[in-house]
Amino acid sequence: MTGLAVVVGASGALGSAIAARLAAAGVEVLAVARKAPPDGPGVTGHAADVGTDAGAAAIAAAVDGRAVRMVVQAVGLPATGPLETIDPDALGQVVALKVGGLLRLARAVDAELGEGSRIVALGGHFGSEPAPYACAAGVVNAALANLVRQLAIAYGPRGVTAHLVAPGPADTPRLRGLAAQAAERRGITVEEVLAERAAESPLGRLVTPDEVGWAVATLLAPEAAALHGATLALDVGARHGLF
Repeated sequence: MTGLAVVVGASGALGSAIAARLAAAGVEVLAVARKAPPDGPGVTGHAADVGTDAGAAAIAAAVDGRAVRMVVQAVGLPATGPLETIDPDALGQVVALKVGGLLRLARAVDAELGEGSRIVALGGHFGSEPAPYACAAGVVNAALANLVRQLAIAYGPRGVTAHLVAPGPADTPRLRGLAAQAAERRGITVEEVLAERAAESPLGRLVTPDEVGWAVATLLAPEAAALHGATLALDVGARHGLF
């Protein structure tokens, strides 16, 4: 396996798991976050903020003309609160960070994407299963799904495929932070809230970061072109909708 994978948000639980899986698959990984993640086997940390044009330019400079096998937008969202208390302006801010960041990332490496390259966005469960306690996550991940479809249409003729990976509920510090907020509002323990989230799955558990990393690495396979424009729902059966 050759080429470079650019993983943005690589300091988070999911981003770091994705970077590790891609490196294990033999792809050189440029791990990007606002603070450079530590280097590791097959992984080079780089500091850049994909939420800004300057950050996108820094990513382009770090790629330095190398062929890009995959880009992954895995930036996590800041805590913004539930529907009843969220600042309405926060919705625009998180969309600008995650959705605008995906577009910046694709543009930053556009010239280095070729036949068989992958554009991957990490969405989430709440984009299709709206929950007032995760207001911003629902809005931004629904918007992300739309942009991925647009990218699929635009890049498909070049043989470049676009994919949305939508895990959740996933056992991450972010979910535990949301659980802590909910626990405080409801006067129950964090463990009780997490148990409720796990109970949404027929398997009675949460998705793990390593499972998310596995799914993204699977998209390296040539056969994954058949998933162009699609959403991979890694929800351990928690979603209720048919489509």
